[in-house]
Amino acid sequence: MENNYTHIPQEKFAFAQKDAVIHDTKFDTKARGYFADALIRFKKNKSSVAAAYIILFLVIFSIVSPIISPYSVYDKDNVFINHPPFNPTVAEWNIGILDGAVTRDSLNEVAIARLKAIGEETGLEVYLRNIGVDETEMLIRGKKTIRKTYKVEVNKYYEQGIIEKTISYEEFEKIQAWQNESGVQVIFPAIDLDKVYPDATAEDLRYVSLDPNIWYQCSDTKNTPVYDADGNFIPAYVTDASKAGAEYNSIRIKGDDGSYVYSIGKSGSVSVRICYYNYYRYLKNGEQPNYFFGTDQYGRDLFCAIGVGARFSLVFAVLVSAINLTIGAVYGSIQGYYGGMIDMILDRISDILSGVPFTVVAILFKLHLAEKVGVVASFLFAFVMTGWIGMAALTRKQFYRFKGQEYILAAKTLGASDKRLMFKHIFPNSLGTIITSCVLVIPGVINSETSLTYLGIINLSELFGTSIGELMSLGQETMKDAPHAMLFPALFISLLLISFNLFGNGLRDAFNPSTRGVDD
Repeated sequence: MENNYTHIPQEKFAFAQKDAVIHDTKFDTKARGYFADALIRFKKNKSSVAAAYIILFLVIFSIVSPIISPYSVYDKDNVFINHPPFNPTVAEWNIGILDGAVTRDSLNEVAIARLKAIGEETGLEVYLRNIGVDETEMLIRGKKTIRKTYKVEVNKYYEQGIIEKTISYEEFEKIQAWQNESGVQVIFPAIDLDKVYPDATAEDLRYVSLDPNIWYQCSDTKNTPVYDADGNFIPAYVTDASKAGAEYNSIRIKGDDGSYVYSIGKSGSVSVRICYYNYYRYLKNGEQPNYFFGTDQYGRDLFCAIGVGARFSLVFAVLVSAINLTIGAVYGSIQGYYGGMIDMILDRISDILSGVPFTVVAILFKLHLAEKVGVVASFLFAFVMTGWIGMAALTRKQFYRFKGQEYILAAKTLGASDKRLMFKHIFPNSLGTIITSCVLVIPGVINSETSLTYLGIINLSELFGTSIGELMSLGQETMKDAPHAMLFPALFISLLLISFNLFGNGLRDAFNPSTRGVDD
């Protein structure tokens, strides 16, 4: 293009704002920093946001559940073992949840009658519903007979019914006083074996082990009930006053004309039949069993036990991650900043330590260190011994990435010390990536801790009451009969691990500089 202006006179030029102070134009929008930018990107990851809420819920659960539970992790019951979830208020609604229901298969009519008899005597609705009937054709003494078996649902808490117990005279009086005050009957009449099996011979009775719940007359020692003309059970209670162990002045069952005996004398004590469900209420000052997650193999409240175990897992994982972050950050910073021979020597040390199996370390520390410093401290040392290596490698990589940048060279030119360059300039720029990696370490620590306690390598029950791994181990032994004992601990740890991984992945993507400005 031809230039027509070979010379422009000076008078053609003039100052546009000779006496004015010129400023940069103010931004129309508010400037946002690195972390605000990362938060915006994190919120766009719906799965990570949901995982964050789940983690928050599980953390709150672990804090609150042992507080609101009416039991502690040390409260054990030797009767209500591996019982399903139960709440007496919800059970009355009859909606199929928290009703303590279990399924019983292949029950004959005698077993069904026993369940109904427990309900009739105690007033507790043991027999919930009939699920189905199986009919099997059998050949007995040359005749075809149809054998019926029933599949029913029963309330396992009520199913225990009556148990026999030997108590002191003082305890007998205390229970009577509580019955009079509460109106709940705990003690029931004693059973007369001769009345239960009136047609049995002495030889037959020799081998009979009387079930405390068979309070009615039977036609044989198989406990086939005998009914009166109206189809009711015929009571078989003791009425001989000379057999009474102590005077009874409390609630009497329906149909008692005052002749029933409620205790049998023993040497310095009395033998009584007590309804265990009501006896439990007596022991708990009137409170009924209330197990939202059921009970485990030791009769502990799973709702409380899971919270207690989760508290340790979470606190321990965060502590381990913080220690490993500190050690790894310092170690990796030195490697990445100085490089050369120092980097090579430190890297070989890391390689040697990383080759040591973690399980072996944990076992050796437990055997030889736990007695000196304690189980938890030895457990912590096992995780810290090699847990920092991954963090050190990540920090080393970040230092190699940033130490050649212009702002580092400028700071070095101005006389900044190595310590200042490392921890005031390079490390803060690497912090986002390191922190997100630390979050991803937490589920790994929880998983390892749970695995060791599950296998029984580490036992934390004496110190903290229980752990998630121990609960899962106990639940595995009873999965067939009490699946809830395995389900709830496994569900908790699964949700926790999956959520932490999704949350960590979301943080990693949010703090990744390569995604900054994408889809804004």
